[in-house]
Amino acid sequence: MAKRASRIAASKTEAVISLYPQASRDEPDWSPLGDDDGHRDQSYVRKVRPQGDNQRRLLRAITEHHLTLAVGPAGTGKTYLAISAAVEAFEEGRVARIMLSRPAVEAGESLGFLPGDLQEKLAPYLRPLYDALSDRLGGKRLRALLADGSIEIAPIAYMRGRTLNNAFVVIDEAQNCTYGQIKMLLTRLGWHSTMVLTGDPDQSDLLPGMSGLADIANRLETLPDIAVITLDERDIVRHPLVASMLGVL
Repeated sequence: MAKRASRIAASKTEAVISLYPQASRDEPDWSPLGDDDGHRDQSYVRKVRPQGDNQRRLLRAITEHHLTLAVGPAGTGKTYLAISAAVEAFEEGRVARIMLSRPAVEAGESLGFLPGDLQEKLAPYLRPLYDALSDRLGGKRLRALLADGSIEIAPIAYMRGRTLNNAFVVIDEAQNCTYGQIKMLLTRLGWHSTMVLTGDPDQSDLLPGMSGLADIANRLETLPDIAVITLDERDIVRHPLVASMLGVL
């Protein structure tokens, strides 16, 4: 009976798989970016190639303008292309730091109070930015750049009053910002800096009429020194069904 009990206990132990190899947040090496086992620690030095004319226009606009707005549906590569351009500018020494921000707005459901420090509270909202950065830089290098301040990821609420000089600024999910918030963010642009706003006006999680992205884009489109690039369903690089669904939904 003792042998049988020990076998049952062993089988139960083997069946339990931890979601995080470092299960405790109290451990000093825990990070929202993932573990250090090397599985996600790939660094891609290749340049990102646009998959269509509008993506090509977007990359060219980011290179030629200090302020670019990328507006389009989900899956068109807006965020990934903007972050790739930011990493490329940083690697080439054209900017001294990368600043990323996005509103902490939940998509239709409330998660309630989140424990932990500021980084841990914001990690669920900023996960897409972490993923894109990790894909371009590798996990270890990303952690190092975050630690020394070369890359900063901050919520919208922490941007007021700042002047962002010599930086590449990406504002993601701008459709969840009000007109006043976007105006505040645009005026943070400093010397020798580039700013890219990305968003989809049709996917705002704010109350109707509160999103300011579409209005801002229409107003700025008339200025010659600012680029407003509109992407559509033909630029979607996710599963083909995404474009099909967006066409009828």
